[in-house]
Amino acid sequence: MTARSTQKLKALYLLDILSRETDEKHGLTVPEITSRLEEQGLSPNRKTLYADLEALENYGLDIIRSQDGHLIRYHLVTRNFELPELKLLVDAVQSSKFITENKSRQLIKKLESYVSRYDAHHLHRQVLISGRIKAMNESIYYNVDMLHEAINSDKQIRFQYFKWNIDKQQELKRDGAFYTVSPWCLMWDDENYYLVAYDSQDAKIKHFRVDKTTRMSVTKLPREGKKEFEAFDAAKYTKSVFGMYGGELKKVTIEAKNEMVGPLIDRFGKDIIIIPGDDGTFRITVDVMDSRHFLGWIISLGEGVKIVGPDSVVKEMQDEIRRLSEAYL
Repeated sequence: MTARSTQKLKALYLLDILSRETDEKHGLTVPEITSRLEEQGLSPNRKTLYADLEALENYGLDIIRSQDGHLIRYHLVTRNFELPELKLLVDAVQSSKFITENKSRQLIKKLESYVSRYDAHHLHRQVLISGRIKAMNESIYYNVDMLHEAINSDKQIRFQYFKWNIDKQQELKRDGAFYTVSPWCLMWDDENYYLVAYDSQDAKIKHFRVDKTTRMSVTKLPREGKKEFEAFDAAKYTKSVFGMYGGELKKVTIEAKNEMVGPLIDRFGKDIIIIPGDDGTFRITVDVMDSRHFLGWIISLGEGVKIVGPDSVVKEMQDEIRRLSEAYL
């Protein structure tokens, strides 16, 4: 790059310096700015520097001046993100289970560029949760983007699906055969990202953990299942599927003590119909995917909550309690 072309980029270098080294509490004087520009191979003079600062202000940047003895310090104070907003984003990235440790570090490093170097250290406050379990599939970051691409272009996707074996190795399901499905939406549940798609081979809606997909690609096949998804209720689906474990959809009646209404409303929402009893209890009937995970959730609520119908689910609970009793007693 020639000296002349570099000189034309002076305003951009100036913006970068102000963004990185100034904020409300920290400013730079004209001599300090000049010195930093010279480090970039530029030779600014005082007159053109004032003109560049004015040009940045006219562009809409909030540059303020503060008196420091006989010198004036310049501060860039308004940014695209405020520090509290970036802290929330960093917390979300760091605590998200589906984002790998490596990708978390990369994203947080990029977020640091939106504040001065003095404020950047405030984004390094995540040590309390740095040891949490994170996803191990690095491709999830790109698979999510590919899924959005497929949805927007109305195409089916193709991928392999795996589970972890006892040797901590990925073991492909269906002996490595590819799944070809029509993606319709992505859902977040229990700290995991799920793809909800239509499987035309089985003629039903299914969900898949995105972090357990591999070798994903967008096909040229048009999506199917539009009619099925026109009646799809995402909120109802997440309420009925416990831990995103599949099962048969059933209407289940639950009886609970009045003081247990909170956890049930938290799970099924305020629209549930509560039928009060005469002995300090109430009943609700909800649609749930009948699974062992659901039974375990009921057990975790303690003796104040029990399933009273239908008989088939009551029997499943009895069998589950018997199985646990034999395993632990």
